[in-house]
Amino acid sequence: MGFSEVDKLAINTIRTLAVDATFNANSGHPGAPMGMAPAGHVLFNRFMAFNPKSPDWINRDRFVLSNGHGCMLQYALLHLSGYDLNMDDIKNFRQMHSKTPGHPESHETPGVEVTTGPLGQGFANAVGLAIAQAHVAAVFNKPGFDLITNRTFCFFGDGCAMEGIASEAASLAGHLKLGNLICIYDDNKISIDGDIKCTFTEDVQKRFEAYGWHVEVVADGNNDLEAIEKAIQNCIAVADKPSMIKLATTIGFGSKLEGTSGVHGNPLNKDDVQEVKKSFGFDPSQSFVVPQTVYDLYTQHANEGIAKEKEWTKKVKQYAQVYPAEHAELFRRAEGSLPDNLESELPVYTSSDAAVASRKLSETVLEKINKSLPELVSGSADLTSSNNTRWKDAVDFQPPEYGIGEWSGRYIRYGVREHAMAAIMNGLAAYGMIVPLSGGFLNFVAYGAGAVRLAALSKLRVIHIATHDSIALGQDGPTHQPIEALAHYRAMPNCMVWRPADGNETSAAYLSALQAKNTPSILALTRQNLPQLERSSISKAMKGGYVVLDEPNAAITLISTGSEVSVCLQAAADLQKQNTLARVVSIPCFEVFDQQEESYRLQVLPDEIPILSVEAASTMGWERYAHQQFGINRFGASAPPDELFKMFELTSEGVSKRAIATISFYAGTSTVPKQTVLSPIRRAFLQIS
Repeated sequence: MGFSEVDKLAINTIRTLAVDATFNANSGHPGAPMGMAPAGHVLFNRFMAFNPKSPDWINRDRFVLSNGHGCMLQYALLHLSGYDLNMDDIKNFRQMHSKTPGHPESHETPGVEVTTGPLGQGFANAVGLAIAQAHVAAVFNKPGFDLITNRTFCFFGDGCAMEGIASEAASLAGHLKLGNLICIYDDNKISIDGDIKCTFTEDVQKRFEAYGWHVEVVADGNNDLEAIEKAIQNCIAVADKPSMIKLATTIGFGSKLEGTSGVHGNPLNKDDVQEVKKSFGFDPSQSFVVPQTVYDLYTQHANEGIAKEKEWTKKVKQYAQVYPAEHAELFRRAEGSLPDNLESELPVYTSSDAAVASRKLSETVLEKINKSLPELVSGSADLTSSNNTRWKDAVDFQPPEYGIGEWSGRYIRYGVREHAMAAIMNGLAAYGMIVPLSGGFLNFVAYGAGAVRLAALSKLRVIHIATHDSIALGQDGPTHQPIEALAHYRAMPNCMVWRPADGNETSAAYLSALQAKNTPSILALTRQNLPQLERSSISKAMKGGYVVLDEPNAAITLISTGSEVSVCLQAAADLQKQNTLARVVSIPCFEVFDQQEESYRLQVLPDEIPILSVEAASTMGWERYAHQQFGINRFGASAPPDELFKMFELTSEGVSKRAIATISFYAGTSTVPKQTVLSPIRRAFLQIS
């Protein structure tokens, strides 16, 4: 079927909506939507299967706008297609509480699959969505019942292509032969700084071919709708490779500033807006105009999507008759609910059990729960043997022709690609029916910080196993020893950071992470063995903080996490020999502890007792719980772990010395009066949630 004048009118409608919205907001990026409108129209109106009235339909095609600054393109397409995004929402572009924020946000706008904006993130998310589809299809599709057949389409620009995360993700996608992934490259040769000849002269076509991608080239992405359609058709026909379409466009097509950086991140001026509308056949005195014929064209395609979902639903009912267990499992996973028996399967420990590194305790949890939690898809950034994220009988997610795994495999070999790994996990979680977990050293989870931040913003359940959590990593030295990482992630909104002190706390960390449907979790785990605490339990740890050692007449509270909790317990024993009593508190997760009632938190951290925090990391952030902080506010050193702990005095002797100094300070001296000791829990509540 060829293209009509209505198709051209629709494309120009998208362009003028982008022009009007950015002009009205006096903010935004009109250039990319104006250049990519033809590709957007062809893709949404000729290829993508979706139901705007049922935006969460499991088998819908997924669309990702990696160059998220061009979001008015996506908003216009969603509006025309009939999603819950009306013209007032378009007019409120970039305004407070609108459904059309400055970059696409999945939790704000119906039809937006992933939150994009930081360049390259969306590209990697798209790889995650494609992996998820291949895996879920392999698990649930049966002969005669291909329930999961959707594709992932992604637009990306020069900025995305420059970002290292896109290179990491593209490399892995090529290795995995993701034939369900089609990415369209907006080759407009402009970035904010101007013509990319000053920064980006590589041959992107050859680069993607080297990654193992199928590549199509469209020379005129501004006008040649037939070539765009043919390129997408050719890509769909390639089942054993991801595809990239190199689409030459003109940024700001139709504007006086077309082809320049002037139309990249700034609205058009009033004269240019009027000229653009005239050239596209619109009345320059009117704004936010959509001809009815354009609405009708998009409604027709939306109705095709509605019909496809109805047919799919009929097939699902038949599937339920033949495969009732698989049907129930598919929809349990789609709802994001956990199996009923999960908590009972978590390992429980007593103080008589052997000391074990928490990375090994984590592995034990995975061995216990992986069968009852089939949606758990694990992986590692080339550190499987160090992170212990692979259970014994795990099957790798690999193309079957390699002979080293299956599409149904639940262990992803991410390779040394920490940033892409984190963003791909976001795509896995956004697809649904998968709970992604991966491993890396805590110090190098920082490589994926951009993606972790987007997971928190997007309210995604992803779990990062971050091992080698302190200077106890040892002789690899300060390049590998995390100092600031815990403070960084604890400062991140909607991100749970767990640093368990023993087996029960590790089990609690997993339970909390799995139950948190809308929150990413980082589990900071040790390389060295940890003794099992006498008073720990899963239920206590699930409160985020609890008393490990209580003393009615204590002169000080020692508060700590992870491996330092046992150091504080030893310090308390040493202090008792000096006729000084100490309480010890373990606080494995700040975020969870902060959610408890104030009365409980004051039981854990009461008034009238000074509090000393102890952690082998930056002291930043501990002011919220402790009057005095003891930690490491410099980089580490290359030496055996025991020597490092002695060097930094993170020993029972070092803690005891600082406890005595803290007690003395608050007791007062001849020159310093006795200090009033209120729990840091008591404070004016000034935060805006």
